[in-house]
Amino acid sequence: MTVPSPLASKSETAAASPLFLREDEVRRGVELLYFGYTRLTRSIDEGLAEKGLGRAHHRALYFIARQPDLTISDLLRFLAVTKQSLGRVLSDLTEQGLIETRRGERDRRQKLLRLTEAGAELEAELFSALRDKLSAAYSAAGQESVTGFWRVLQGLIPEADRLMVASLQRNTR
Repeated sequence: MTVPSPLASKSETAAASPLFLREDEVRRGVELLYFGYTRLTRSIDEGLAEKGLGRAHHRALYFIARQPDLTISDLLRFLAVTKQSLGRVLSDLTEQGLIETRRGERDRRQKLLRLTEAGAELEAELFSALRDKLSAAYSAAGQESVTGFWRVLQGLIPEADRLMVASLQRNTR
């Protein structure tokens, strides 16, 4: 039995109920987040697996690309993982020649992270696949829907972390 896709096109997407805070509506949002994220990241999983890497490695590459000379402590905040988990990820990326570290100029104890040329190429390739999928979804939804989607996602970020997230935007403009 085939299940009809309620997300086949913008016109077929069910509108939120006026009672959008009811459990069924919230569960639908959670399910859409799970399925959407899984389908989005599936587009890069194969490329990562070929290199013996996973999504945690990709997330580290992504944020290091966004902020060259990112400190390890800042990357820990971005990823919200333990030092031990991040240590394994950074070791793998270093061993594969995808990132390099150097000491901070002001604080020699700091380790600054930067992508190597190979790391930048891999990150750009992975981002391209994500950009293609997300751009298609954005185009289908329309500008107002994208703005609403961003507002919902921003609402999920604790107030204490919003400045950190906003710093990523400032670094690219």
